[in-house]
Amino acid sequence: MFIDVPEGKDPILYVWGELVPGIGPAASAFAMSIYEHSTLGLREFEAARLRIAQINGCLFCQDWRTERDGVKVEETFDRAVEEWRTTDAFDDRTRLAAEYAERYALDHHGLDEEFWTRMRASYDDREIAELSMCIGSWLSFGRLNRVLGLDAACVLPSHVTG
Repeated sequence: MFIDVPEGKDPILYVWGELVPGIGPAASAFAMSIYEHSTLGLREFEAARLRIAQINGCLFCQDWRTERDGVKVEETFDRAVEEWRTTDAFDDRTRLAAEYAERYALDHHGLDEEFWTRMRASYDDREIAELSMCIGSWLSFGRLNRVLGLDAACVLPSHVTG
């Protein structure tokens, strides 16, 4: 980790809450609102989120699975996201979500008319705006966690030993 966290403090809570009190809590609220208020289907949501996590290299984000009403994507979903171009596990919307996330992160200037025609055939304007906000949040905050080494400090409750 590249931030000096005081003894006994949780790194995530310290950086996101205390270290920059005028920004961290607001950023955290925005990041959480993506999960609390998204109307996107779970599979397209997770395809975009996981593709950004894979691009960012955020360990925690790659390990995380969003749950809605007790439902999560299948265990092999992350591998399907890596192979979004060829997997038979995705419908058009899920595949487009993974593609959009990748292109948003790596080639946003290359989002051409052909791409937008395909997106508009599967998503309406509200869904495109929502997906764009989600992707932007994951790209920035997941990358922040990775760059500062916070992703290695995060541990999913299911992985806590003891």
